[in-house]
Amino acid sequence: MSARIPHYALYGHQAQPAWLDMVHFEWIRERSGLHDYDIAPHVHDGQLQLLYVTQGQGDVFIDGATWPMVAPALIVVPARHVHGFRFSRDIDGPVVTAAQRPLESLVQVGAPELLQHVRTPRVIDVAASVRQREALMPLFEAIERETRTHAGSELAAGAALLMAVFVQLARISAQLQPGSGETVAARSRKAAQVERFRALVDARFRDRVPVEAYADQLGLSAGQLTRLTRDVLGQSALDVVNARILHEAQRELVYGGLSIKQIAAQLGFADEAYFGRFFKQQTGHTPSGFRAAARDRLAPRGRDVVRVVK
Repeated sequence: MSARIPHYALYGHQAQPAWLDMVHFEWIRERSGLHDYDIAPHVHDGQLQLLYVTQGQGDVFIDGATWPMVAPALIVVPARHVHGFRFSRDIDGPVVTAAQRPLESLVQVGAPELLQHVRTPRVIDVAASVRQREALMPLFEAIERETRTHAGSELAAGAALLMAVFVQLARISAQLQPGSGETVAARSRKAAQVERFRALVDARFRDRVPVEAYADQLGLSAGQLTRLTRDVLGQSALDVVNARILHEAQRELVYGGLSIKQIAAQLGFADEAYFGRFFKQQTGHTPSGFRAAARDRLAPRGRDVVRVVK
């Protein structure tokens, strides 16, 4: 990734090590107001951000994609995802910044089925989820108290409360995607297996490893692995691998300084033409066309209030 993309612990503050334990609370208006409600693309190397927008609207930019947002909404930005915001001036709501790895460790022990929610960037409309929405603000207020009282073990308490927020987020997501009849125990076991697969993909996607090799490392057949990923993620195993490659390709094209030929080589493609065919098959666009359109879309427009297209 290009060094031109700033790396922050909190927007506008010097980046801290990715392994740093932290749970930080503030109100969206406090920081966005300092920057005229226009937060330029940046990265948190080791910190996840969770925003609960209670009023206002805006555009959310994550890894080159634009997500229109109208309150009430939850915004999840995991670590290492390039993101920015363009908010209306009446924006408000809590935002929590927390160390990703310690939170994942806690979730892995207590509720592994939540890992996919902790690791997936999303903008979620919560308007229809009345019961879960009512539970959200008390949890955020409790996190605020823990991070500001300094009464001891506040990091552990803040992380546990944040996990409780993700429980509500998962319930909201289940309402938006009805039809899952799996028990919690079965889903937890499957989610843990899928996360092992995704960790292997994260480590080896640049090597163009075939699905059969991943399945073998997990003690599964390729067919079993694909059935597993379809159950948990709604995607085949090959789709998961291709999505990880595409994610890196899009991020490099939008924010990086490498040529398309260099990106192709970095991602393990035999040549630029092969990479171009892959990218167009996945997105419908050529790499050069996607880069030009995405950078144009992210360019400052000089507007004060976002107009959300419905």
